[in-house]
This record gives sequence, C-alpha cells and structure tokens, in this order.
Amino acid sequence: MTKLNFAVSTAVLVTMLAAAPAYAQDASGPAAAESEDDGVIVVTARKRDETLSDVPIAVTAIDGDTLTARGINSVREAAVLSPGLNINSDGSGRAFVAIRGVGVTLVQSVQPGVGLFIDGIYQPNTAYLNNPLLDVERIEVLRGPQGTLYGKNTLGGAINVITRAPSDVFEARANGSYAGPDNSWLVSGAVSGPISDVLGFRIAASHRQQDGFLTNTLLGKDANRFNTDSINATLRLAPSDGFSLTIKGYYDWVDGVNTPYSRVTGPKDFSRDVQFNALNEISYKYRGINARAEADLGGGSKLSVIGAYDMRNSFAPDNDGDFGPTNTVRTVGRDSLRTMTLETRLDSEWTDQISTLVGLFYSNEATRANVTDTISLVHPILGPISIVRNTVSKNVADTYAAFGTMFWKPNSDWEVALGLRYDRENRVSRSAISGASLPIAKLKSSEWQPKLTVSRKWTPDLMTYVSVARGYRGGGFNAPTAPTRTYNGDSAWTYEAGAKYATPRLMLSGAVFYNDYKNYIGLNSIAPAAGGGLVTVDLNSGDVESYGIELEAMVRPVPAWTIRGGFTYMHARITDDSAYVATTGRQLSSDRLTFQPDWLANISTDYRIEMGGDDDIVLSAGLFGKGKRLAATLNETTPTFLDSYWLANASIAYRTGPVEIALFANNLFNTEYFESYIEKTTLALAGLPASDLGITGDRRRYGVRASLKF
Repeated sequence: MTKLNFAVSTAVLVTMLAAAPAYAQDASGPAAAESEDDGVIVVTARKRDETLSDVPIAVTAIDGDTLTARGINSVREAAVLSPGLNINSDGSGRAFVAIRGVGVTLVQSVQPGVGLFIDGIYQPNTAYLNNPLLDVERIEVLRGPQGTLYGKNTLGGAINVITRAPSDVFEARANGSYAGPDNSWLVSGAVSGPISDVLGFRIAASHRQQDGFLTNTLLGKDANRFNTDSINATLRLAPSDGFSLTIKGYYDWVDGVNTPYSRVTGPKDFSRDVQFNALNEISYKYRGINARAEADLGGGSKLSVIGAYDMRNSFAPDNDGDFGPTNTVRTVGRDSLRTMTLETRLDSEWTDQISTLVGLFYSNEATRANVTDTISLVHPILGPISIVRNTVSKNVADTYAAFGTMFWKPNSDWEVALGLRYDRENRVSRSAISGASLPIAKLKSSEWQPKLTVSRKWTPDLMTYVSVARGYRGGGFNAPTAPTRTYNGDSAWTYEAGAKYATPRLMLSGAVFYNDYKNYIGLNSIAPAAGGGLVTVDLNSGDVESYGIELEAMVRPVPAWTIRGGFTYMHARITDDSAYVATTGRQLSSDRLTFQPDWLANISTDYRIEMGGDDDIVLSAGLFGKGKRLAATLNETTPTFLDSYWLANASIAYRTGPVEIALFANNLFNTEYFESYIEKTTLALAGLPASDLGITGDRRRYGVRASLKF
C-alpha cells in the first residue's frame, strides 16, 4: 500500500504542476450545483434533466466545487449541508443513516433504508458513505420515498452521487490539503479530454489519510486512523447525436478501524482513550465496472440501459470482541460482497401533455462471510481454556422489479405524476458453525410502491406541490450465532406538501411532511452468541410516527455575498413497540429513535472581495447544528441522551488566475460531541464488565488547501 500511496500522490502532484500555466479559474465563490450565468440549478432527481426550482421533490443539490471549498471528502461529511439527512458512523465500514427519521440504518447487515446510488447504480451497503468522494460533479439528496424511480430501500429517500463525465476539450483538476494536529492530508487530481471526435476519456485518482483524534492507551497507538486510495477511469463513445456508450471502472482501497469506543462514565465524559487490546483494524477493497448505453429512438423516445458489476472485500485480521482490555474474545473476519445490477428505462413523450418513464430492473447480491472467534475462559477445575468457533455464511438475494411513471401536463401550469413500482425479492442464507450446517433461512417479499404528485407553477418563480408515496425496505438475516435468525422488511407512507420560489438573488423552498412508518428496523442489541461471545441482533421494533417541517434558502444581498441555510424539525417517535417487547421480553426507556435528533440546521456565508484582474479573496464561514439524540441503549427505565451541539467552520481563500490557496479551520471552537454512544446495559446483558461506550467527534483541524483547474 505504501508504494501505491506514493504512486497516486506523485501522479496527482505532477498533474498539479503541469496544469498550473494553462488554468482559467471561474471567478464565482462556492455554490450549490448552479451556473453563475443564470442561477439555474439542473438536477436529475426524476431521471430527467430538470431545474431544481421546477422539480416537485424536496431535493438538495451540492456541486463538486462546493465540496472542495468546504473541505468535504465523503457523503457522510456532506450530510451537514442537506436538511433532514442524518449520518453518523462508528467505523470505516459502518454508517448510521436516516432522512426525516425514516429508513434508519444502524448496522452494516441491514439493507439501507436510504438508497445510495453512484451514477444511478444502486449500492447495497452504507459503508460507501464513509468512502472518499472522487471527481464528483454533484450530490443530490432526495427526501421522502423514491421507490417509483429509484427502487426499494428508498423509503427514507435517496442519495445520488454523480461523477464528472468525460469532457469535449482537455481539462485537468487537482486539489491538495494538509491539516493538523492529526496529520490529515489529501491529494487528488483528474484529467479529461477527447481521444477522437467520437471518443472521450476521464481519469481521476486520490489519496487521503489521517491519524484521527483517538488514542489506544493500552497499545500506545492511534485508535482511529484512516487511509484511502482511489482511482477511476471513464470512456465515453458518442458516434452520433442519438447514441452514446459510457464505460467506467473504479478501484478503492480503504484501511481503517471499526468501533473504536472509549469506556466513559456518562454522556458528559468525552474521553478519547481507547483501551481495547487490539486496534480493530479493517481493510476494504472496492472495485467494479459499469456501462450505460443511451439511444434516441426518435418520435420523442429515449432508451437507457445500465449494467454494473461491483465487488467489495474486507479483512479484519485481529479484532477485540469484548469491547475492553481483557483478552476474552478475539475475532478474525473476512467477507465479500458481489453485486450485479441491470436496468433498462424508456422515456417517451407521447404528446405535449403526456409523457412516460417505464423500465425493468434486476439485481443479484451475493455475500460470503467467514469469522473465527477465539473465546478465552477460566474453568474452575481445568483452568484457562480457549474455544475456537468458525462461522461461515453465504447470503444470496435476487430482486426483480418493474416500474413506470406517467407525467400529465393538462396545461403549462399543472402537472400530475402517477408512478408505481413492483418489487419481488428472494433472499436465501446458508451457514455453518464449526463445520455443522444450520437450517437454510429464507425470506420472500412482493411489494407495491405507488407515488402520486400534483404540482402547479403559479408564476415563473413560484411552484407548489403535494405528494403521497409508499416506500419499502427488504428484510434480512442476523448472524448464524444470533438467537433471532430473520427479520422482516419495513415500510412507510409519506404525505408531503411543499413550495419553491427561485430568482437569481433569492431561492426559498419548504415542505411539511408526515410519515407513517411500519415494522421499523432500527433497534438492535448485542446478545450472547451461540457457543459463546457476542453477536449483534437486528429486530423489527414496531411502528413509528414522524412529522415535521423543513426549510432551505439561498440569498444574495449583493452580488459578492451569498448566504445559504437549511433547517429541519422532525418529531419521530415510536407509537407501538409491541414487536420489540414480544421479541426481547424487555421494555423501552424512551419512544425516541436511536441517534435521531428533533432538529438539524446549517447556515453558511461566502463573501468575495475583488482584488483586480483575476485575483480575489473569498471569506467563508459555516455553522452546523444537531439536536439532542437518544444513545443506543437497552435500559428499560432510564434513557441516555446526547447533548445537542453546533460546529463552526471558517476559511479564507486567495484566488489568482489558475491557483486557489486557502487557510481553513474545522470545528473552530473545539466543540466536544459524540459521534456514537452505547449505554452500559448492552454490555451488562452480555455478561461483560458494564461501562458506557462512546466515540467522540473530530476535534479542531486547521490547515491549508490548494486547488487548480483548467
């Protein structure tokens, strides 16, 4: 990996040096996926090119230049810029995600309740939310069920990451940054251009690493380091105006750690000392290839065919399975995930009033896992003994779907969109413990997901919409050693009304929503595993009611000054926990959802000072807040809450011709907060020494960033 780091870094630095003399910088400040010429933001939220102000969906668009200017390197970090989107993490391969309190995903084994798509290709695992963003054109966050256009597992919404396409003229981009005090640095670059009149290419690479802010005091090493390398390449063939073929391949290496929890005395104890007797290191390799063919069939019809094959391998060589300094449970684990997807869509315009988008979808997911646990015990007669348990599992899932949406515009002001999707899923799990095969576990589901949206354009600047939709997420399997082997899918009906107002100087959008969330998959626990040790158990916990309001705004008081902000208030509460009680025999101490705050807020400002010629200075600042949250807890009487917090960021950037150099600080006031937290009852029930566990968020980082493009 060291040689690879050096190769990637050298290639990017060479690109930066070679590009410098020929760069022509756009003089605009950070902006969200918009053209500085007319202020129009174009998104593909409905699988068509539409302006953000016209699409009748609650959607946030964040462009790649904004991500760079804000120092955002992953989807998880970008979540602070989107109202309603809540993402936390407790390791390189784990991310907790929900939108408006719906689609809660707390562990890797549960299918995502918020769909993640890279260039329109579904990713079946939330681990990508931590992965580096490389050469991204924009991120679109769609709130509310998106099943009719994006498929199952989008009951909370969808996150669509769109990477940059090959360009018609030669261009290059490069970025580099360094920050302390945890030795955090990033270098990335991309080149693109034509090979011939009909063939274009794009190649991008990056390296990122950081030591983190946690220390394993037992081993005297960094407890939360992170190291990634990424490369991707794209070819686009366009032999005619009516046909194009795009082929892309990628490879990501991720080295990090999982679950670096500190033993703490309560939610006010922000200890950063980890005392596991292993570093819990884990490495991932992500690679894949995909192809997209688009053809204009004439008569107002366009056909798109997308195929992809994605692979993920992970290896955890030595993990502490008892969450403490004692050498009780050690784990070695490997797993692999292979995903094949195929989708075809036909977009047809029948008349000036009626158009349709119909399609078929198929996916196959195959997961293999091999885990070896070594359990050390002291027998009263025999003395110290070790039990070795090997668990092997193979899960296969096939999903078939048909979908369609009809768009009816009776006149230029009104639109009615009626969509329906049918998903059929078959999941099978085969497993064995220490060579002994277990009964085969199976899950089948057949689900309909309708959506109706009615919108009206009142003036060229103002539109309103109302919608009702149903979203669904498939069920899954717990580990073979878990006391509960399967759990069913969950679903949500969402009712929403919204309005959008857009001018070059002012953009406002708002929505009110109500979610009727059934069979909620969210509360999980750590239980004694068959044969000893611990295992995570996922459950259907009951029903949830979620409602609230969200606002998003952009205002330019003067041309040089841009202010943006967003706010979400959501009341998400469990209304029926009978499923949880029936499965566990225990009560809940709170009707709150784990890690879900009642409010999220962000505001940022950018002010450009022209210095003459191509030179200017941009002053930027941002404030991001998250409300009080319920910690992960199995306590039946006393809930544990994590305090609300605000994080402040700031930067000053100097631009001159081809170069931008910025000084920045993140978490400017060194605010202490928890990224993840497990209350001690969980460990006590598993027979381990009882202590709360917490992972504190990143401390203040300050550094320098440089970028160029031409």
